[in-house]
Amino acid sequence: MKVIICGAGQVGWQIARHLSGERNDVTVVDSNPDLIRRATDALDVQGITGFASYPDVLDRAGARDADMIIAATHSDEVNMVTCQVAHSVFSVPRKIARLRAQSYLTAIYSDLYRRDHMPIDVVISPEQEVAQAALRRLSAPAAFDTEVFLNGDAQLLGIGIEQECPVVNTPLRQLTDLFSTLRSTVVAVRREGTLFAPEAGDQMFVGDSAYVVAHRDDVRRTLEIFGKSLRKQERVVLVGGGNVGLAVAHALEGAAQRIRVKMIERNRKAAEHAAEALERTIVLHGDGLDISLLSEAGIERADAVLCVTDDDKTNLLTAVRAKAAGCPMAIALVNDPTLVPLMEPLGIDAYINPRATTVSSILRHIRHGRVRSVYSIGDAEAEVIEAEVLSTSPIAGNRIRDVDFPEGVLIGAVRKGDRVVRPTGSMRIDEGDQIVIFALAGDVPDVERLLQVSIDFF
Repeated sequence: MKVIICGAGQVGWQIARHLSGERNDVTVVDSNPDLIRRATDALDVQGITGFASYPDVLDRAGARDADMIIAATHSDEVNMVTCQVAHSVFSVPRKIARLRAQSYLTAIYSDLYRRDHMPIDVVISPEQEVAQAALRRLSAPAAFDTEVFLNGDAQLLGIGIEQECPVVNTPLRQLTDLFSTLRSTVVAVRREGTLFAPEAGDQMFVGDSAYVVAHRDDVRRTLEIFGKSLRKQERVVLVGGGNVGLAVAHALEGAAQRIRVKMIERNRKAAEHAAEALERTIVLHGDGLDISLLSEAGIERADAVLCVTDDDKTNLLTAVRAKAAGCPMAIALVNDPTLVPLMEPLGIDAYINPRATTVSSILRHIRHGRVRSVYSIGDAEAEVIEAEVLSTSPIAGNRIRDVDFPEGVLIGAVRKGDRVVRPTGSMRIDEGDQIVIFALAGDVPDVERLLQVSIDFF
């Protein structure tokens, strides 16, 4: 498939990395020649230097025979105009745009993106995606990473293995014997910085991080088996009142369970705007690093602190200070993936990577058709893919043990009809089943081949 990616920043670069690694014809467009040089040096892509919204630039990028354009520059308006030009001049079939300004995302203005107005097939909002990721972290506070699959019936949990974990040093096959009714599967383990798909005889050691796919009704039991406990989130302190903080606060105000929220925002205008926009949230103006202001927000009585300012270092330091003041749960928004190894030494419980969240959302829409969801793990090291099994798939009609999966691939959950079940080697995968698969990045093309859902299949 021929794809044009406009914007060679963090998100654009990662999308290009994914798609070029899957042998697609990828062209990257950016006005910054240094970013284009970085992309062409590191990836198997073509690079065009220029403004993505200019018709002659898109023409040089090959828009006349492109199958898809992804507009992910730093400007909403450039992304919108790029999609308009791609549609009106070059008739590009599929157009995806990243938009940040909330005014463009208001539901009452959704007609703007009709084909006879501003023809954008998919609009991605990083702030809304990150806000949803933050809410998922709060819903499973004992996990450092989480995502939902199969319409919410299955949940991916990232769990740190600590000394008190009851199943430490236990071979995974024994977990099946010990907890025969538990609907959860360990699909990946990170050990000393390396992510891998474990085998049945592998054990988990203190210091490992495990990725587990669990049935939603077994999440609590799964966490308990791994030495974790679910705490009710009744009091939350939000540090940062920008688009992400506002979206999280709105969602918490609308939650079925009553949650008391206090927000700290450094910028006076942003704080005033948040105070006007929110109904029950108490908004405090000041620096979240100020311990006296954290105390005023009741940090020592809070169940969780969520640090979502636009500065990574502020988020990290605020989370550390909140933990030191007695807050049991700290979640930090971190854009720079090189800072992630600092989380554990600093005692930060979970983090949100906006880039990975946005990349996952875009991939979910790129891999349309029978692929229903995609979640990117770590620094694009692996993906968790939810897909429906087609009759043409080599998997259909075979038992799992008989399928020639690559070493870096594991099935985490299977939906058969209205039941979500834990996969076993003897289970037969039938046409119409929905499966959740973990795959290391290098094995994704093989997974798509097995599923018969490669992008150019449709």
